[in-house]
Amino acid sequence: MATVRDRHLHLAGFFSAGNVTHAHGAWRHLAATNEFLSGAYYKKIAQTLERGKFDLLFLPDALAIEDSYGHDLQTGIGLGGQGAVALEPATVVATMAGATNRLGLGATISTTYYPPFHVARMLATLDNLSDGRVSWNIVTSLNDSEAKNFGIDTHLEHDTRYDRADEFVEVVRKLWNSWDDDALLLDKVGGRFADPKKVHYVDHRGKWFDVRGPLQIPPSRQGEPVLLQAGLSPRGRQFAGRWADAVFSISPTLQTMQHTYQDIKAQVTAAGRNPDATKVFTAVMPVLGETEAIARERLEYINSLVHPEVGLSTLSSHSGIDLSAFPLDTKYSDIVASLGDAHIPTMLRMFSTVAGGGEDLTLADLGRRYGTNVGFVPQWAGTPTQIADALVEHFDAGAADGFIISAAYLPGVYEDFVDQVVPLLQERGVFRDEYEGATLRDHLGLELPSAVNA
Repeated sequence: MATVRDRHLHLAGFFSAGNVTHAHGAWRHLAATNEFLSGAYYKKIAQTLERGKFDLLFLPDALAIEDSYGHDLQTGIGLGGQGAVALEPATVVATMAGATNRLGLGATISTTYYPPFHVARMLATLDNLSDGRVSWNIVTSLNDSEAKNFGIDTHLEHDTRYDRADEFVEVVRKLWNSWDDDALLLDKVGGRFADPKKVHYVDHRGKWFDVRGPLQIPPSRQGEPVLLQAGLSPRGRQFAGRWADAVFSISPTLQTMQHTYQDIKAQVTAAGRNPDATKVFTAVMPVLGETEAIARERLEYINSLVHPEVGLSTLSSHSGIDLSAFPLDTKYSDIVASLGDAHIPTMLRMFSTVAGGGEDLTLADLGRRYGTNVGFVPQWAGTPTQIADALVEHFDAGAADGFIISAAYLPGVYEDFVDQVVPLLQERGVFRDEYEGATLRDHLGLELPSAVNA
């Protein structure tokens, strides 16, 4: 019999519409189907997660192949790095929506390289066609490689991107609110299609955008798409505090998970919002085995598939430093000495600490370790019972409201997790047996959003 609990955790799937998500050897795994160009592949994964009663799955995105390492395509394409193949997420979401009935679905879309009217219209369309199951993972993009694909030489400075994103989201939400809930009449006898008094121009004029509106789409049954956010910089957390319904966090240890959780909730409170209205998800990468020893052997195999340079390709992209300038046997301390301590990004400094080994780490060590899990996603190897126990322990310890399950390879990891771990969470009374609502807001326990001034 399931234990009765007052608080239930949430589960989300997260994987790239391409070859690699966090584990850079994913496409090399013997059990990986590598059918990421097939619609059937995405439908099957979505149906598996819906069978497991997941709250949602969402897809990351980047707008350029990683070429920061060497400023060419040799590594990113040649070794199958993160983003070597990346299908457009909203289109994939539409494909998965048609194959599911309850699972929430999210697409990553950049505020830096798309116009707000287009984003508002696309997501409102998906939200209506999915009966209120769509979310938008808001990003501001990463580097100059993405900028160049849009005719721009230099990517906007980090905090400026978030300033622009604040206005972008404000405009999108105004457009989503440009139709009152009862504006659509469909009065066949009286010949009244909609009440024009309940459809409003937006007339937004700001620093970054001038948008007239209104949108051509009435609201969905969940009001408007759920807003997700994944930036964990100080400015990113401030942005999340203002806008996010859910936050995607990556933290390597329980202590950092707890700290991040508390800080994000504080940011939501500081923005004048109810902290319970923003759900914090933290990422984990479970590797299952019949015994702990078997699970560890499987994890060792997965990690052995990572070529050090493919990890360095992603690390160069994320840190903004072309690490191909150094031989693979260069020690981290020598890189610091060469570049100067002031020019080592905080992210790279943090990763070198998390990776262990200190200044004796070589560049090859850094690349191999970053490539296993993008540096910070905890890899948990164990039996289904051990993984379920760890999830419950972290949940009860205030590490998160839910967990992003990052797959080391696809589609098998999700099938194993749904078949072997989810039933244990249900037995413990910490996860739903059935969906209790129809929309993503229902799954997350979120109220309908309050309107913004149009």
